[in-house]
This record gives sequence, structure tokens and C-alpha cells, in this order.
Amino acid sequence: MLYSVGVDLGGTNISFGVVDENYKLVEKASVKTPFGKDGAFFAELMANEIRKLCSCCHIETNQLKWVGVGAPGHVDSDTGDIIFACNIEISNFPMAKVLEEKTGCKVYMGNDANAAALGEALAGAATASKSSVTITLGTGIGMGIVDKGKIITGCHYCAGEVGHMVIAVNGRQCKCGRRGCFETYASATGLIVSTREAMLKDKDSILWRLSNGSLDNVTGKTAFDGKKAGDMTAKRVVDEYIYYLSCGITNIVNLLEPEIVCIGGGISEQGEELIGPLRKLVKDEQYSRIERTSSIVKAALGNDAGLIGAALLGYQS
Repeated sequence: MLYSVGVDLGGTNISFGVVDENYKLVEKASVKTPFGKDGAFFAELMANEIRKLCSCCHIETNQLKWVGVGAPGHVDSDTGDIIFACNIEISNFPMAKVLEEKTGCKVYMGNDANAAALGEALAGAATASKSSVTITLGTGIGMGIVDKGKIITGCHYCAGEVGHMVIAVNGRQCKCGRRGCFETYASATGLIVSTREAMLKDKDSILWRLSNGSLDNVTGKTAFDGKKAGDMTAKRVVDEYIYYLSCGITNIVNLLEPEIVCIGGGISEQGEELIGPLRKLVKDEQYSRIERTSSIVKAALGNDAGLIGAALLGYQS
């Protein structure tokens, strides 16, 4: 059997996985992402970890079809260059070329959100659909678009940056320089900000107990836990969060009309507590009022979506 290796190059961890011809994850490993290192250092680190993982799985280099790397930021999927990735501080580096030299394998590069979308389209929740988008709710909001098995990248490989679609004019300041961006309200970070703001207004909220009396302990899960405990302040935070999320997703549905929308990231672990009301809001607000509309589901591959998708990037060539 032949295999491919996927690499999910994240700002906190770099994950590596061996995927077989049936798109199944055979083995995986991860290392902490180094800080303040250049592209050459990253390439050397990844090459060494790929060799270790293959050795662990008793896989020879000639059994590898290719290596695929999903990287954050602006990635030229044709040349394999990382144009700009602020989270790992790499700019204008020919990652695919250097990694090929170090591993002896063909290397394919892509944006990490696009890789996650490809993973869900070929091996996850969207396998029965011709068109899909996968939205990842994390520190920011990432989205990948897949149509008939192909990633839609745009003319400069930046299609799908919905995190920086404005949904609240003159709203919260975003790191991109704009105000009111989707991710300032509907990412996990946005939810944490909203939870903290609500706690400061309601000193008696159960949210304080759930976060051990400190704003620093608030997570994307805190408000949902508070709502389940019957706290009205927490309920208002969650309801507002889902409303903002529905606003962005309704825009996406109106623009692209995919067969399926997969919701991933840590917030998606709330399952139907999140997805149920989200579906209703999108259905009520979308332009098309017909019954047959885009399905909204929880992503199936969890944190492995980007890893598996990266290993499948070779099928895009």
C-alpha cells in the first residue's frame, strides 16, 4: 500500500500524520511550534519529524506518494511558497522546494483552512456532497471552499477569508485593521471577549464561579456551561454569539449556496446546543426560502481535519 504524509503547521503545534489510500489516518505525532525561527529551520524540523513518523510506522520513503503541508496565512499552492504567515513569522519562503530537497518526496502546499475543508470533503462530513464549505471557529475564523473535489483558492490563493468580512459596521477592532469583522464576534476569541464583557456588567453571574473568579480563566466553553446551569447572563452571551455566527453563515450561504456547511473548531464541540439554533436562524434569514437549502452540520474529523486534508493535497494537482 502507498501512503501520504500530512503536516498541519500551526501557531501552537505542528502535527504530522500518515494517511493511507483509503484516506484513513494511520498514525500521528506532534511537536511544539518553535518561536522566532526562519523557514529553513521549520523545513529541517518537519523533514526530521516526517522521517521519525515513517520509521515508527515501518514505511519506506518509496512507499510515500507525497507530503502535503497545510500552513496558516497566504500560501501559493502552485509554487509551494509561503508568502506570508504571521503566526509563524515566515514570509516569502519556498517551503515546498526546500522540503522536497530534504525528504526526497514531492511536496504540496496549501492554506490550512483549505486543507481542513478538503479533509471534510473527501474523508469527513461532506463526502456525499459535491460542494461544501468548512468553517473553523478558533482563535480566528477560517474557511475553505470545495467544489467537485477541488479547492477554490481565488486568483491569488486567498479566497475564503471570511473572518474579515464585516458584519457589524464600526464594530470591534480587528487585528487586520478593519472594524466589526466576523471573527471579532463569532470566533472562540470573540466569544471569550463577549463573556468577559458580560461578567463585568453582572458581578453575580455564575460565570464568575465557572471561571474561578478570574477573567483570565474564561474559555470558549464558559458561557455555554453557564447557560446549561440556568444563568441568564450566560444565556444572553450564547444567544448573541449564535446570532452573530448565523449572520456570517447566512452571508456565506447566500453567496455560495453550498450543499453542506461543516462547522469545526473547539466551539463545534457544543454540538446541537450550537448547531440547532444556528440552523433555524440561517434558514429564517437566508435569501432562498425553499425547503431544500444548505445543510449545516458539525465537522466530522475534529482536530485531524487539517492533517488529513493536507495529506490529500496531492489530489489537487
